[in-house]
Amino acid sequence: MNSMKFYQKIEVIKKEKPDMSYIDAVVWYCEQNDIEIETVGKFISKVLKEKIESEARDLNYLPKVGKLPV
Repeated sequence: MNSMKFYQKIEVIKKEKPDMSYIDAVVWYCEQNDIEIETVGKFISKVLKEKIESEARDLNYLPKVGKLPV
């Protein structure tokens, strides 16, 4: 397993279950495949990390980053 394959599997889950968040999709994948959640950090690609981070900010798990008006 590498980060690209892991990302693709998470994207498939998101397409099949659109109401599921990326965070939930990663947790669900780990539960279904008996993978310790602590071990998947090395499989999180930059793109997936950014999507999870954005989602976490929207859910107020992380502080909001100031955005300049365009």
